[in-house]
Amino acid sequence: MSTTSTSPSRSLIARLWALGPVRYLTMGGLAFLFDAGLLWLLHDAIGIDLAVSTAVAFLLSFAVTYTLQRKFAFSSDSSVAPSVFRYTVLVIFNTLATTAIVWFGSVLGLPWIIGKVAAVVATTIWNYFVYRHWVFAPKKDKG
Repeated sequence: MSTTSTSPSRSLIARLWALGPVRYLTMGGLAFLFDAGLLWLLHDAIGIDLAVSTAVAFLLSFAVTYTLQRKFAFSSDSSVAPSVFRYTVLVIFNTLATTAIVWFGSVLGLPWIIGKVAAVVATTIWNYFVYRHWVFAPKKDKG
C-alpha cells in the first residue's frame, strides 16, 4: 500500500489551475476586487464624482492587472515593452467602455456596482481573447 501526499482535492485544484481560463478568471477576480474597492473608496468614502472615480480606479489598477495576468494567467514570455504598449491600448479602450457602461447604468437609475459588474462581464469576455492572441501572444520563431 503506497501513500501519496496528493489528496483528491489537491489534484483537482492542480488540474483546474492548469487551465488558462481558470487562471485568467482568478487573476481577473483579484484585479476586480482591487478596482472595485478603489472605486468604492474614491466615490462612496471620499465623495469624488462617479465618472471620475470609475476612470481613476480603473487606471490605477493598470499595473496590478497587467502583472497578475502576465505572470500567473498567461505565463508570458513575450517582450515586456511591446506587451505593455498593447496592454495600454487595450486599457484605453476598456477605460472608455467601462466608464460609459457605469455611467449609462447610473442614468438608468441603477447603483454604480451594477454598471461596474456589467462592464466587468463585457471586458472579461473580450479581454481573454485579446490577451491570449495579442497582448501576451507567444514569441514567434524566426526560423
